[in-house]
Amino acid sequence: MTGKLGDRLLHGYTWLIIAWLTAPIIVMIMFGFNDKQSKSNTSWQGFTFRWYGELFADSSLTGALVNSLQVAVVSTVLTTVIGTALGLALGRHRFRGRGVSNFLVFAAISTPELVMGASLLSLFVSGNTPRGLATITIAHVLFSLSFVVVTVRARVVGLDPSLEEAARDLGAGTWTTFRLVTLPAIMPGVLAGALLAFALSIDDYVVTSFVNGNQLTFPLWIMGSVKVGIPPQVNVMGTLIFGIGVAIAIANAVASRRRA
Repeated sequence: MTGKLGDRLLHGYTWLIIAWLTAPIIVMIMFGFNDKQSKSNTSWQGFTFRWYGELFADSSLTGALVNSLQVAVVSTVLTTVIGTALGLALGRHRFRGRGVSNFLVFAAISTPELVMGASLLSLFVSGNTPRGLATITIAHVLFSLSFVVVTVRARVVGLDPSLEEAARDLGAGTWTTFRLVTLPAIMPGVLAGALLAFALSIDDYVVTSFVNGNQLTFPLWIMGSVKVGIPPQVNVMGTLIFGIGVAIAIANAVASRRRA
């Protein structure tokens, strides 16, 4: 009886934590359908699809979202390419400074965003670099690069080297071996790192607020509109972003199951 009671308590506690974590998402989705009649969007005033039809009615909000998507796409591409190369080097090869490189990778992950943002701001100011989308993109590449490196490196470490050796024995060159053997084998890690980099970029606020200059991203726009009232389009955009992320995760899980 004690064991059964403990299991029930553990199950109940687990569902309680899940409910706590999903409550903000549910509220966001719900208030995307709120028939708002005033500046405040904190009370339910009726059900409507109006805001989905007027999703891009606020040009400043749309511009901020476009900026976030541009930065996220560019930084994800750069981070994935550089991080995959670094992950391959750290996971496959032994070279002088490998231990220091591994330390720096994990140090970047553990560094508080406040410290990273302040240090990047000092770097750009000392170099007289105009702050804008370019500096935001550079900052996002720097703080998300380590996550891609760690993800790809873990996949490379588990890769059977005999597969590459067999390809070389059959006459494949270095590039052919990488393209036909190594890259397909580590692709799940590469895709996971890319998705993680995109997610970190699209919702970053702390680091971006240090290096944005006069450019606004989606999170910065939302924070700036808190005093005057957050429009319901924000909830709609957040719902769509969340839905796309869930769809990608489900598609990835289905694809992985089929490959297995």
